[in-house]
Amino acid sequence: MTVSTLTVAPETPVSGAAPAVEPALTWSRPLYLAEQAAARLARPDYPDWLTHIRPAAACTRPIRLYGDILTVDATTGRLLSTVTTADMPDGVIYKACGNRRAAVCPSCSARYKRDAYQVIRAGLVGGKGVPEHVATHPAVFPTFTAPSFGTVHTRVVKRHTCATRSRCDCRPDPCHARRDLTVCPHGVRLVCYARHDPDDPRLGTPLCLDCYDHAAQVVWNLHAGELWRRTGEAIRKYLRRLARQRGIDPDRIRLSFGKAAEMQRRGVVHFHAIIRLDGAIPGDKTAIVPPPAGIDALDLVDAVEHATHTAFTTPAHPARPEGWRIGWGDQVHTKVITVAGEGEVTDGMVAAYLAKYATKSTEITGHTSARLDEDTVDLYADPDGTHTQRLIDACWTLGADKRWRRLRRWAHMLGFGGHFLTKSRAYSITFSLLRNNRIVYRRTVTAGPSTTDGKAPREETTLVVNFLQFVGAGWRTPADAMLANTSAALAREHQRPGQGHTNALAA
Repeated sequence: MTVSTLTVAPETPVSGAAPAVEPALTWSRPLYLAEQAAARLARPDYPDWLTHIRPAAACTRPIRLYGDILTVDATTGRLLSTVTTADMPDGVIYKACGNRRAAVCPSCSARYKRDAYQVIRAGLVGGKGVPEHVATHPAVFPTFTAPSFGTVHTRVVKRHTCATRSRCDCRPDPCHARRDLTVCPHGVRLVCYARHDPDDPRLGTPLCLDCYDHAAQVVWNLHAGELWRRTGEAIRKYLRRLARQRGIDPDRIRLSFGKAAEMQRRGVVHFHAIIRLDGAIPGDKTAIVPPPAGIDALDLVDAVEHATHTAFTTPAHPARPEGWRIGWGDQVHTKVITVAGEGEVTDGMVAAYLAKYATKSTEITGHTSARLDEDTVDLYADPDGTHTQRLIDACWTLGADKRWRRLRRWAHMLGFGGHFLTKSRAYSITFSLLRNNRIVYRRTVTAGPSTTDGKAPREETTLVVNFLQFVGAGWRTPADAMLANTSAALAREHQRPGQGHTNALAA
């Protein structure tokens, strides 16, 4: 058992928060984890505390909120009841942090991943408010990669014999095997005969750190979102020209997108996208209708191949007056998406693939940090350091120019400032709608059996108004975190047999 060095007193409230909103604990010395847990278990309100923290029990750093909750008659505005958090266990409400990054909060990340899967898959097969005929719309799955900025260590398996790629144990080819021992201007031999393991820390690092163009890479990351926007416009223009050639009204077709960004080991993003062809009704941007006949998935593939040549030049920078060229790399793959579990790329595979990367960030590069400033950048940036340290230093150095300040803002993301999961408005439902539906379902389930005798439920006539303010983040003690996480783990174990039975019945 380890000794906790964290204070068990609540942290100081933020500016504007009510002082002393949480009851102070009476322990006067650092306690062992076992003593903290025993003190919590011995409290008479422990069962109520477990019920109270259940919504955030699995979260690693829940948000603590203090204030009042009012119930108001929606018709008359009369105050029906008031609940204050001071009367609740610990005097606060615990709310899950909702962080999407698996490296920060595995529990909230897992929920985000499941929501992302439903949002993406609904755009391919329908359901949850999306018409089911979208399953018949042509759709493709392109992957757009970044260009090369220097030779890096790689792991290439030309012929897979493994059962699953996630646990691939196939023998890779040598990294960079060459007969001629090429030596770079810095005296480094650009050759590597190693057959790298999947978890080899050298993967993604340059063979020569001084030859690698770190500045061009962070600038490419910064403008990757703009490159994607221009690529989408190029695809739309190509299809509109094709529609005119085939006698189809170009205003009757529309493209819907879903996109996930993946951070590669070398610290540069590439995009996995879903592009679906829809019909369009002029004047109605929300309607999802079948596309007109005459354009199929192969035409979408051709449009993507045409758009891969999209490129532009950035504005001038004092370090590079001619600017940097921003374009896609040579490895662009486009596959046709099929439904009903048939074909090389199915709807379930695509949805799971994009949802997986929606919960990841820069941790694959070995770098994880919050946003950097003048006081913290020196901890992570070094012009003569590791690969990621040089990338962060390039962001900070180039970002000194006021027109390029965004590089400093996104230095902790190695220059990339976009969202890791985005979609067009008409592609599918929103995360907000999905979460609101889940809240309504849970309230319906916990409300007990219906008393409407089969009639439609009565319209809600009350409003719940929250006057809550932030007072802290995280569990009050390490013992509280252990007890809450253990309770959530036991609840998950209890649910798994039921989930397996439900899945078996569905199958």
